[in-house]
Amino acid sequence: MVKPLNFITFEGIEGCGKSTQAKKLYEYFLTNQTNSILTREPGGSTAGEKIRSILMDEEIAKLEAKTELLLNYASRIEHLEKLIKPAINQGKIVICDRFFDSSFAYQGGAMGLGFNYVKQLNDLLLNNFQPDLTFFIDITLEEGFKRTAKRHENNRYDKLGAEFHQKIYDAYFQLAKNNSRIKIIDGMKNSDEVFQQILTIINQNL
Repeated sequence: MVKPLNFITFEGIEGCGKSTQAKKLYEYFLTNQTNSILTREPGGSTAGEKIRSILMDEEIAKLEAKTELLLNYASRIEHLEKLIKPAINQGKIVICDRFFDSSFAYQGGAMGLGFNYVKQLNDLLLNNFQPDLTFFIDITLEEGFKRTAKRHENNRYDKLGAEFHQKIYDAYFQLAKNNSRIKIIDGMKNSDEVFQQILTIINQNL
């Protein structure tokens, strides 16, 4: 039995192209008259966007890992209750650029809190709510750095070193290996070829 797709998320290291692919999927659904919304984390709500501005601020050199985790979950709860759940209840498919897998990869993996620490908080606050399908857009660190260097707007994560981003990458692979919800997509191909991989999986599940 195929599980309904109500909530689809995109994950990956900086510069992987997940935002582009999330937008392409949203536009595909619009073209095919599938009722959907596109959102992002951190953010997605009025309060969430204000929290995002703190998390992305280049002037803040470093936040404590627990502070960063809690700020992400404060934004996430607002996002979930004010936008995601209401949209799903209205029969819409929600497409989200990042969700809780980012907290496992960034604060749990790269910042050293550990998966179990993040899982305890996640279970407590989200009460088993999770995406139906997650795409991890897989690219090399070198390609990610190359792409972020071309961006007009950078955030403080872009400035962190290769060791930090390698830990993020490794954490995502560990998550994907242990969870059938997460599908690994070859992000090294051109944008249209990447989207075709995504579309094949979407069509298998719709």
